[in-house]
Amino acid sequence: MTGLLLSARDGGVLRLTLNDPLSRNSLSEAMMAALRASLAAAADDRNVRVIVLSGHGPVFCSGHNLKEISARRADPDRGAAYFAGLFESCAQLMLGIVNNPKPVIAEVAGLASAAGCQLVASCELAIAADTASFCTPGVNIGLFCSTPMVALSRSVSAKHAMEMLLTGDTFGAADACRMGLVNRVAPSNELSDTVSALAAKIASKSMVTVKTGKQAFYRQRDLPLAEAYAYAARVMTENLLQRDAEEGIAAFIAKRPPSWTDEP
Repeated sequence: MTGLLLSARDGGVLRLTLNDPLSRNSLSEAMMAALRASLAAAADDRNVRVIVLSGHGPVFCSGHNLKEISARRADPDRGAAYFAGLFESCAQLMLGIVNNPKPVIAEVAGLASAAGCQLVASCELAIAADTASFCTPGVNIGLFCSTPMVALSRSVSAKHAMEMLLTGDTFGAADACRMGLVNRVAPSNELSDTVSALAAKIASKSMVTVKTGKQAFYRQRDLPLAEAYAYAARVMTENLLQRDAEEGIAAFIAKRPPSWTDEP
């Protein structure tokens, strides 16, 4: 297997595989750039309907590349400008997942640590192998996982997030599922098939409907309750006027499969 980020298509499902096992699939500058570019291209590709993120080797993603970080302490500013740019780049990567019109599924076969855990938490869905594990261990090395905290605290309850962040402990797949960090746990030998089946099911839906729903989910979540209902009502009204909603309802009434246009 060659290439820092592997890309493979199966119908409407695009699989992006982190392929840098020597660095434990770290989010190096090059890896983040490759992920951002691939996610942006997928957003504009009408043939891509769902994105799967996976990792090659025993580690899904170990987080930021600490060797790259440490090397910049020799800069005149001790790396301050580099560090700021690095975390801005990481933020843009995570936003590239959340703002992508295509749903993104994390397929976690091994360890997801620090910003790797952030990567999982940023995806709409996550399926873990029973051998997978999760941690935000920055506190153990004097570096609180503040940026991973943003995604983590929006994915699990405050108490679960703080337990992970304050202890730096590693949690198994069953605990991650209990916390809500992952949707479900699959036997390691069934993980890819489980994710593929889930991705194919979502890929069979109207993409304009999925895009509408994904955008609305994130926007309403940060609104006060009354404003969220008002906003959602406007989205529902606009959605009902879309051709795929008209087709889907007609197909349901006629008891036939819908024929999606994927157009507004």
